[in-house]
Amino acid sequence: MSSLSSPISIEVPKAGRGGGENPPAQGGDGGGRGGDGSLNYGQRLRRARLGLIVGLTSVTMIFVSLTSALIFRQGLPTFDTSTSSYVRDWIPLNLPLALLLVNTGLLLASSLSAEFARRQITRQAALAPVQSIPGVSLGDEKAFPWLTVTLVLGSGFLAGQWMAWRELAARGFYVATNASSSFFYLLTATHAVHLSGGILVLLYAAGTSLLHKPVEKRRIVVDVTAWYWHFMFLLWIYIFVLLWFVR
Repeated sequence: MSSLSSPISIEVPKAGRGGGENPPAQGGDGGGRGGDGSLNYGQRLRRARLGLIVGLTSVTMIFVSLTSALIFRQGLPTFDTSTSSYVRDWIPLNLPLALLLVNTGLLLASSLSAEFARRQITRQAALAPVQSIPGVSLGDEKAFPWLTVTLVLGSGFLAGQWMAWRELAARGFYVATNASSSFFYLLTATHAVHLSGGILVLLYAAGTSLLHKPVEKRRIVVDVTAWYWHFMFLLWIYIFVLLWFVR
């Protein structure tokens, strides 16, 4: 004698609708974010470089404005009350050329050391995932302190600029002596202020290394600082050439 069994219904969950739950997403950048909610490393580096470009554009506009004012003032005559006539009062500067050339060499060397630091930290960041694999060892590689070298050379450049200002003052050219000397101090001091900002960032980058921050974070700081330092060197070359031709 046969018996009938009641049918058993099986519910199949619908994907993406109703009360069914989707499986948690694994991997992916999550709209530019990693699994821990932090911004993707590559995206952070691109944003940092974009911010640097915006900042350097502002710096460039400052020096373009100063250059325009210098050229305009050089050809602008002034009224002499004693002769009741317009005279050209632009006095040629006796530049401390030897000191300025030494300073240029120091800044060039610091730009090279900054580039070496950038390449070194880039290599370390590329090898970091490999070193994290258990059982894989790349040996003990001692990193050369290129950031410290850059810091010392950059500080030497600022000290050399101070000596150049003192030398110019010893030759009788002060800030308010003439329009030509005023523009020399203005251009070189503005550049020195921006370079001092780069030195502060170098100190911060050195601090992240001493505190053993993640290599990705250190790479972003060193990368942006190195490109900023290269810009400061090119900007100094421009200022040097400009002062030479309008002296």
